[in-house]
Amino acid sequence: MAALVECSIDISRRPEDVFSYATDLSRYAEWQSAVVSACVHDDVPAAVGSTAAVTRRVGPRKLHTTEEITELAPPTVWTVRGVGGPFIATAEGRIKPLDDGQRSRIKIALELDAHGIGKLLVRFAARQARRQLPRDARALRERLERADV
Repeated sequence: MAALVECSIDISRRPEDVFSYATDLSRYAEWQSAVVSACVHDDVPAAVGSTAAVTRRVGPRKLHTTEEITELAPPTVWTVRGVGGPFIATAEGRIKPLDDGQRSRIKIALELDAHGIGKLLVRFAARQARRQLPRDARALRERLERADV
């Protein structure tokens, strides 16, 4: 059983800035509240195939995953797939320029799929993601609008 969670938000930054920050796996903990840690495996700019070891809080548990960039089309589209534990999570980000490229609308879609015992937990994880994803999008906006990142 798969679950899909989506949200979108407008950010007062150029699409290139939003894309660069949002696709930096090492910065996930700065704007994604469930991320406890993210350690990038390669010390190079993000590219298809780049991976990171990411630890996320899912309810009371910490889930260790490997997250891989599977699609990267700057500055508009990226996809990251996380595997490990009972879930497979695929996050797709799409950025649309607004106001002649001075602002951006970002849409994030998170698909959760599960195997084994995870099938029993996917509803719980989706419910948590429905609450968390909009908060994380707001944190992303606040971080980008406040800082020179």
